[in-house]
Amino acid sequence: MTIIRCSWAKPANPLYLDYHDTEWGVPCHDELRLFEMLNLEGAQAGLSWETVLNKRASYRAAFDGWDAEKIAAYGPDQVAELLANPGIVRNRLKVAAAITNAQAYLRLRAGGDSLDRLLWSYVDGQPIVNNTGERIIKTALSDRLSKDLAKLGFKFVGSTIVYAYMQGIGMVDDHDADCFCRHR
Repeated sequence: MTIIRCSWAKPANPLYLDYHDTEWGVPCHDELRLFEMLNLEGAQAGLSWETVLNKRASYRAAFDGWDAEKIAAYGPDQVAELLANPGIVRNRLKVAAAITNAQAYLRLRAGGDSLDRLLWSYVDGQPIVNNTGERIIKTALSDRLSKDLAKLGFKFVGSTIVYAYMQGIGMVDDHDADCFCRHR
């Protein structure tokens, strides 16, 4: 029996298939993963998701398991180490964005909020299921969330990045109509 997946899921890469089958479009409420994915989606800017996904384990190691308190305190020595690490995307702006995002995330938490509550409030706690059959890259909702995240101090949160983030954390279900993951 053939498993039908979204047309973009690359069968040659087991990591990519596992991501498609078990994560993409699945509602996520785990703060650590929400923070990680926000940064990984930003790291993807200008690259393929596969490139970043293949480096995810290296990112976790390089960024202290996505411990926001540790990342927020990174100084020049840690930045230099990150920029020399071939296991991640060595882009100064993206590394700086992860540090800034950790600081913004900690401010959000200090104010009594969480990424989970903030993000899911935009969809009333329920994923949006698109039935257009088209590849959507941004929406009015991703525009609004992008602007609001930027106001909170987050970086690399343009509307296209935010829409991909929304898909990755399951705020949006854009699985192809015939994909076995549709409406799980």
